[in-house]
Amino acid sequence: MDDTCIKSTLNFYCNIEKLLGRLKPIAEMALKLWVANVFLKSGLNKIESFDTTLMLFADEYAVPLLSPVFAAYLATFVELLLPVMLVIGLAGRLVPLALFVFNIIAAISYPDLSYAGLQDHMVWGLMLLVLMAQGSGQWSVDSVIIKSRLI
Repeated sequence: MDDTCIKSTLNFYCNIEKLLGRLKPIAEMALKLWVANVFLKSGLNKIESFDTTLMLFADEYAVPLLSPVFAAYLATFVELLLPVMLVIGLAGRLVPLALFVFNIIAAISYPDLSYAGLQDHMVWGLMLLVLMAQGSGQWSVDSVIIKSRLI
């Protein structure tokens, strides 16, 4: 290979890399929206029939260390607030970490979780780990705060 061929190959690679790099915020937002949708729907289901939620936490779920009533309120609060924070990019590493831990607790607290359900929890956990590693991303409240040097 001559020098011109190598340079043009590297130039082509760099152009493709730049183009694909522009997709990063879109991919991050897609992950955020996917995971947030799962948790938010669960929270909305809990609040829609809170008597049933209390019954499930008392009779079905085995949440360690917490009373069933407190666990039901806490789970509902987490599933309604944290997905919104995740999507807007507020506390971009802490929120995915909190949802990751919450996801693990949810998976181990339901003894009748099917294999498919466990697989879902594993995928959501992996998505949350990626988001935690990436941080809030370009399209986020955290980014605006950092750019304006408010913190």
